[in-house]
Amino acid sequence: MKTRTGNFPIGFRKGGSDWQKDLDGMIVWAKQADFEVIDLGSDADETAAKVVAAGLRVGSADLRKFKDLISPDKAKRDAAVQINREYIQKAAAAGVSNFFTVMLPEDAARDRKENFADMVDAYSQLATVCDAVDAKIVVEGWPGPGALCCTPEGYAALYEQIPSPAMGVNYDPSHLIRMGIDPLRFLHDFADRVYHVHGKDTELLTEELYAYGNTQPTTFATTPAFGGPNWRYTIPGHGCMRWTKAFELLRDASYAGCVSIELEDANFNGTEDGEKQGLTWSGTFLASF
Repeated sequence: MKTRTGNFPIGFRKGGSDWQKDLDGMIVWAKQADFEVIDLGSDADETAAKVVAAGLRVGSADLRKFKDLISPDKAKRDAAVQINREYIQKAAAAGVSNFFTVMLPEDAARDRKENFADMVDAYSQLATVCDAVDAKIVVEGWPGPGALCCTPEGYAALYEQIPSPAMGVNYDPSHLIRMGIDPLRFLHDFADRVYHVHGKDTELLTEELYAYGNTQPTTFATTPAFGGPNWRYTIPGHGCMRWTKAFELLRDASYAGCVSIELEDANFNGTEDGEKQGLTWSGTFLASF
């Protein structure tokens, strides 16, 4: 299964539900559903070889100890670097080329510039490790507590301070959309750093935006699962992302990676049948663009 525009292989990010914990069974289902890619967690040094042996591609694998890598404690930070150095080397030998991370600091309340400096210290070392094994670090812009690289400002500063081409973007338009950042302009500006793509969308809830605004918490309303008061994550095609244009921009930038569906949609998550349906519908949609 590939996208019509760009011919990018389509797969999905391995989730935490029970059926996805059975890696052998999940691989069999993925191949039956015509997927080509699976994104793995932080156990890729042990699981990647099995995925590759089955004829599938590992889209990305999670780094370990995200928050320890941005700790004010130098010893803790150095220990996390060493753990990830060994992990990257083993996982890369097993077939992993992209290592996924989110720049979440250990202390989200700490001064952001101080956290950013510690992030640069740790990831500069990991970039050198990745350079040596022809791998990349792909940073997803989830705007979690204290997140340092989820806006154009943060990404630009990251690549200025760590110019190594090993430092890249995990392009997930859903986060940009919920923050009000134009996902296509972002892709135009950072296309040369995009090494991996998440197939996930966001629906903007206009009536809820009117009722609750975008700065205050609600008093009486219930926040939807996988969402906020005036937005929610969806499968591709159920939100407002212009996927064809995004694939055109990636194609024109000679993108050589995959599109991995990250299933976070209250209409599908929660049951095995629902999750499999959400993944297959997403794949069919992406393949048509």
